[in-house]
Order: sequence, then structure tokens, then C-alpha cells
Amino acid sequence: MHMAPSTGHITPWTPADVRSLRAFAPAPLQTPRGRHAQLLTIAAARRLRSIERAALHRAEDAGYWKAVAPTAVFKAAELRAGRTFACLPR
Repeated sequence: MHMAPSTGHITPWTPADVRSLRAFAPAPLQTPRGRHAQLLTIAAARRLRSIERAALHRAEDAGYWKAVAPTAVFKAAELRAGRTFACLPR
């Protein structure tokens, strides 16, 4: 059986359609390993921001970013010590 091409009109999705469908998307679940990696990425970004600010002779900004970087590292260490953080297989 041969089928002829469809003559129906296909309308593309509009931005409003996409926005309305986002409400039905499931929220992404973050794993403990993913959160740990995210916290370490945040700490590295804060250290880089400190270096950038120091290069621009903005000592007050550089000091702030250097001071807040360990906070993310401490949170990552607490997460790693928790029971939800599974060990890697050997």
C-alpha cells in the first residue's frame, strides 16, 4: 500500500507553548556526587574570581572572594562525610 504525502498543516511550536509545557517537566534530581562536584566547581570559580579581582587591583573584592571560597569546600566535605554519599565501586 502506497501512501501519499500528507497535505496537513504543521504549525511550529511557539515560545508560549514551550513555556506552558515546562510546567509539566519533572524537576531534575541531583545526586550527592553531582552536588559535591557542583560545590567544588563553585569553590574553584570563587578562587578564580579572587585572582581576577586582585589583577584588577580590587583588593576588597579579591579578599571577599578568597574568604568565601572555603565555605563551598567545607560544605562539600560535609556532604562527602554523610551517609548519603556512596563509595565508588572497587
